[in-house]
Amino acid sequence: MSFPLLTATAALPAIGAIATAAVPAAKRSAAKWLALAFSLATFALALVIAFRFVPDAKGPYQLTESHAWIRDFGVRYELGVDGIAVALIALTALLIPFVILAGWHDADPLEEARPNRRWRPTQGFFALILAVEAMVVLSFEATDVFVFYIFFEAMLIPMYFLIGGFGDRAHSGGQDQAATQRSYAAVKFLLYNLAGGLIMLAAVIGLYAVTADQLGTGTFSLQQIVEARAAGKLDIGTGTERLLFLGFFFAFAVKAPLWPLHTWLPNAMGEATAPVAVLITAVVDKVGTFAMLRFCLQLFPAASRWATPVILVLALISIVYGALLAVGQRDIKRLIAYASISHFGFIILGIFAMTSQGQGGATLYMVNHGISTAALMLAAGFLISRRGSRLIADYGGVQKVAPVLAGTFLVGGLATLSLPGMAPFVSEFLVLVGTFSRYPVIGIIATLGIVLAALYVLVLYQRTMTGPVKEEVRSMPDLRIRELVVVAPLIALLLFLGVYPKPLTDIVNPAVQHTLSVVDKKDPKPAVQVNAVPGGGRHGHAAPDQDVEAAK
Repeated sequence: MSFPLLTATAALPAIGAIATAAVPAAKRSAAKWLALAFSLATFALALVIAFRFVPDAKGPYQLTESHAWIRDFGVRYELGVDGIAVALIALTALLIPFVILAGWHDADPLEEARPNRRWRPTQGFFALILAVEAMVVLSFEATDVFVFYIFFEAMLIPMYFLIGGFGDRAHSGGQDQAATQRSYAAVKFLLYNLAGGLIMLAAVIGLYAVTADQLGTGTFSLQQIVEARAAGKLDIGTGTERLLFLGFFFAFAVKAPLWPLHTWLPNAMGEATAPVAVLITAVVDKVGTFAMLRFCLQLFPAASRWATPVILVLALISIVYGALLAVGQRDIKRLIAYASISHFGFIILGIFAMTSQGQGGATLYMVNHGISTAALMLAAGFLISRRGSRLIADYGGVQKVAPVLAGTFLVGGLATLSLPGMAPFVSEFLVLVGTFSRYPVIGIIATLGIVLAALYVLVLYQRTMTGPVKEEVRSMPDLRIRELVVVAPLIALLLFLGVYPKPLTDIVNPAVQHTLSVVDKKDPKPAVQVNAVPGGGRHGHAAPDQDVEAAK
């Protein structure tokens, strides 16, 4: 029996969460270091997965594990990874150590205010982060729909407590109003995502009923369902397939978040601490877009094609709407939240463009957005912790007193606006090319998001970092060693993947091709073909008339 690498990668942070929570109350420092050690060990296992993964291997999933679980209901503990899952597991495992380091002192105010010695907020804070990591990793690994659903919903519980119990205390309205806003944001996050999850549960049960009726034995196995459909053994009726698709897609659109189901995100990111905000948008929300690729498109290919026009319009609205609201924000963290809504619009646009460039770009965007948003939000968090305010108007001239902080903030912002040479540029370019090749009008309008991104990022930098030095920031310290350790690797990775994205593209492209084949979509052919010239060259003039007609 081979070593269960996928299970170990998810189990390690879960064990770390239990161990961290069990650290005695007086050992706060030990709890922090223990959580960091478990997160680094998880990252090491994620690297082992990446190195053992063979992009061109036969079969959609590798490193698979399959064990009977609930036999009477056809539930199996099935895990497997494709290139998309490998990239997102690596992203998750990479970011968690930085989240822990950035939030090193985030529970300290609660420690100072605790009424008794038995309450352990520091241990709880870091244990919850590790618990979220375990559930997210299992969500990326699960190839059984029921197993996926369990962890898709379970991650809401630790996230609720991280937002409501350990939220941001830099609030202009005082501590009472801050507590009220944290509670509101946490409850709104929970209700929105629970509503999506309950609708998905109905669709999961419906899918089981359909498989039981047509296959004789109900199953939740993604691979078994896809293979049964390909062999003609499973034929889901058009109306039923569309209803099931909508049940799954609604839950994933809430998590993503897609307009108009996005309204929980600005509240959650605004009221959470900066590291938890990174956990929300760079890690947890990626489960929604990943699930669209793995479950919506592969389980319901015909319904996915049917819903594509409406979803593309919703994604386009998310791009423009999120960017426009980001331009008008006065709160730094809410600005980044609305920018993320715009970026998720690009990701969903690429997924449902149904082209290899679009879906490959969308997958790269998930990874690159996670890194760039982490860099920008964590730099913003360091800035806010020094001044004690999230309002843009309370800053000015920071680059003169804290140039390293201002520089990292600028680089994170430039990556967010997809500056050429930074990793998100490659992703956004591929999404737009893939969209334009099939839906040129939507591709053209989507470019407005790029223009608006430049506006809100550069205006944010200009208002906070340049100009006269405000008295309140005159004594602001620059980045400390721990903070540099957090942001420097992220910036280096943004630059590396910006000029050399091949390691990522080599991993994700075969998985993208498999998804397109399941949905029965091919890249559109060019209207004018380029003919080969004898000797292996190509000429650049238009194809002969008969070739043009054939292309049409």
